[in-house]
Amino acid sequence: MKSRRWTAFKLIAMLLVVISVAGAFLVRKTDENMSWLLLGLTAVLSIVFLALFSAFQKNLHKFVTEMKSQLNLTERDSLYRFPAPAAIVDSEGVIIWYNIAFTEQVYGSDAFGVHISSIINADFEKIIANKNIAVEFESNHFKVTAVTAEKTDGDSGAVSDLTILHFEDISDYITLEAEMFNAKPSVLIISIDNYDDILINEKDSEKAHIMIQIEKLLETYFEEHRGVMRKISSDKYFAVIEDRYLKEIIDDKFKILDSVRAIPVSEKTSVTLSIGVGLGALYLVESEKFAKQALEMAQGRGGDQAAIKTDGGFEFFGGVSKGIEKNTKVKTRIVAAALTELINSSPEVLIMGHVHGDMDCIGAGAGLCGAIRILNPDKYVRMVVNTGKTLAKPIIERINENLRDEEEHFISPDEAAARITRDTLLIIVDTHNRDIVEFPELYEKAGKIAVIDHHRQTVNYIDNAVIFHHEPYASSACEMVAEIIQYFQGINKLSSYYADAMLAGIMLDTKNFIMRTGVRTFEASAFLRKLGADMVAVKGLFANSVECIQKRSKLVSTAEIYQRCAIALDEEHNNESRLASAQAADELLEIENVDASFVIFYTSAGVSISARSMGAMNVQIIMEKLGGGGHNTMAAAQFGGITVFEAKAKLVSAIDEHIANIS
Repeated sequence: MKSRRWTAFKLIAMLLVVISVAGAFLVRKTDENMSWLLLGLTAVLSIVFLALFSAFQKNLHKFVTEMKSQLNLTERDSLYRFPAPAAIVDSEGVIIWYNIAFTEQVYGSDAFGVHISSIINADFEKIIANKNIAVEFESNHFKVTAVTAEKTDGDSGAVSDLTILHFEDISDYITLEAEMFNAKPSVLIISIDNYDDILINEKDSEKAHIMIQIEKLLETYFEEHRGVMRKISSDKYFAVIEDRYLKEIIDDKFKILDSVRAIPVSEKTSVTLSIGVGLGALYLVESEKFAKQALEMAQGRGGDQAAIKTDGGFEFFGGVSKGIEKNTKVKTRIVAAALTELINSSPEVLIMGHVHGDMDCIGAGAGLCGAIRILNPDKYVRMVVNTGKTLAKPIIERINENLRDEEEHFISPDEAAARITRDTLLIIVDTHNRDIVEFPELYEKAGKIAVIDHHRQTVNYIDNAVIFHHEPYASSACEMVAEIIQYFQGINKLSSYYADAMLAGIMLDTKNFIMRTGVRTFEASAFLRKLGADMVAVKGLFANSVECIQKRSKLVSTAEIYQRCAIALDEEHNNESRLASAQAADELLEIENVDASFVIFYTSAGVSISARSMGAMNVQIIMEKLGGGGHNTMAAAQFGGITVFEAKAKLVSAIDEHIANIS
């Protein structure tokens, strides 16, 4: 730039000389002395002009140089003393310079040569890529802004990246944000499980005394956690509490469940609560909606537990006691009437169970199919079964043998898929989990769905059913179907082999009327006996092959005891594995000092676990930790792509976690 300016001024000087010479030549014709005078004056002026410009250029360059140096010094000093922390790092993230504020507010000691990631909890490359990122150091929070520039080495000519990091203290904003979230209110809905059934035999004075104890306990509990609680019905309470105190309740694992269970009612009955919590909602109305869904889930899983509903799903606490049987059949009668109307309005009915249907699943479906045929003789009614994978072949064979001139009872999935339409009624029995229905394509195609199940409710339940009859207190799906069909007209004509199938299902799930049996279980069994169920014939349905009995005995003999749990592994893979493993799990409960049994075996899809207990340990919770589910005394889980030994390691870890949570 300087060279171009100097050349321009030289050209101006030369131009002046040329003009002066030309003028002198013209003047010479009239006055020769004037011509020489003009030439001399022009030469002197040009020399003076060039000399003055040269001196000016030197002074200007000196001024600019000094000014640039002064500005650079000012910039460096200002950045060094700037009140906001700043540091310069090289391309590797190593600190090569920092200012006073960085020492005072971020890193209190010498930071030269220290990698930036060892000071702040963020990856250096992420800081560079995001430009603005929030980081934390000790108790302070900063927003880091990164500016990268290239630096050229004058001697070697090498180019390196230098990044200046500006730190903005946002600790106050983070504190304010945390306070906002901590102060956000959440809704809890509390329900007394089986309020009417618990107090039905109590005197009025005793009822009042029990309710006073319950309400006093709840009031004290929520007052201690700075919450507000109000009674909204005889057996329900509504509470609002800040999230900071709700976190204390969650960390304490809802100890109110244990406290209320200690209230004496009778020798065999105790008060239990179901609690639904709506957490993480944007508005109170959304939190209330979450709380209602959570309460339904807690009650669907048998009660005596708390369920927390968030955008991410459900979390459960409690559920250690068994469900209390409901004595009233009002709900069953209402369901039977609604199901009858739905059947009459549908052109055809298909019935389906869960994968690897057992006697409870097939028995319930077969009994319902026979009852609907009596209710509507001209209706197309079939049960869809994969006969190659069912565990209830004796029931299917016995029904097929007794059909005589009647139409077929069971059809294959392909036949069902070809017939089903949006008007077809699909009844799903013995499961409410859409992930384990036997034929998912039928579930997806069906326009009308009814569900009848007794297992404790899971997160991925069928939520689009027209009728969702779910009774976790029932012993089996066969018991529920037997109660429903009592309200069908002409049901006394139901063939005895259907009654045998349903009674076999009840006996399977109750371990021959030992587990989860109540008054209604025996009433349903008596009804089936009245229809002609033969106990000898039912016992014959449980006959096993020699190979199955030998495998079962081997599993029992090789089991090991861990944390009062019997664990057996079946390393072979054959057709008897599933049935033998389930029976071995039942037999292992007969061992002294065993609260639960687990048998791990191979299947065509991977590895499965059959879990059983007598009620002392909730195997449903353990199986849920492994992605499975079921009932508190009978549950299962499945894995893909692992061995039985790897599955055992996962099971042991889940058992340890469960015991730690309840201790």
